[in-house]
Amino acid sequence: MEMQQIIDAVQGFDGALVVVPEEGGPFPELAWGDAFFFFAPDGVMPERTQPYGTIITKDYPGDEASRLDAPDRFRVNIHVGRDAARRLAASGADPAEPDVVVLHPVYGAQGWVSVVGPGERTGDLVLALLREAHEAARARATRRASSADRPGRPA
Repeated sequence: MEMQQIIDAVQGFDGALVVVPEEGGPFPELAWGDAFFFFAPDGVMPERTQPYGTIITKDYPGDEASRLDAPDRFRVNIHVGRDAARRLAASGADPAEPDVVVLHPVYGAQGWVSVVGPGERTGDLVLALLREAHEAARARATRRASSADRPGRPA
């Protein structure tokens, strides 16, 4: 599965915003070429909300276990929740092994899973998990909006 296939699939989700920082843009150089997935039906990147999924194309400081600096490697990261992360992740798997669901090397304890180079074994699952994460982000946004609309509640 190619990175662009995943981006195209997520862009098809209702209310999805995919941010792919480019060279010279307003984002840090480290983020250039990566992709960040948000629920943002207004098309504006949320200021106080983390993405529900990302595609990373290089090692970040403190996050080198997936060996993404090798050519043609990328990692899909998805927030699935702690219980689902423990259930889905292959026990004891090398975080650099392609096409295997693992706990995110840095954020696994917070309910994130990762797949380096999704392929035949994990491609469909990755897309399904991204859709579920998108729907969970939509539900959180809806709860926040309805909470802000109630009298006596701070916006």
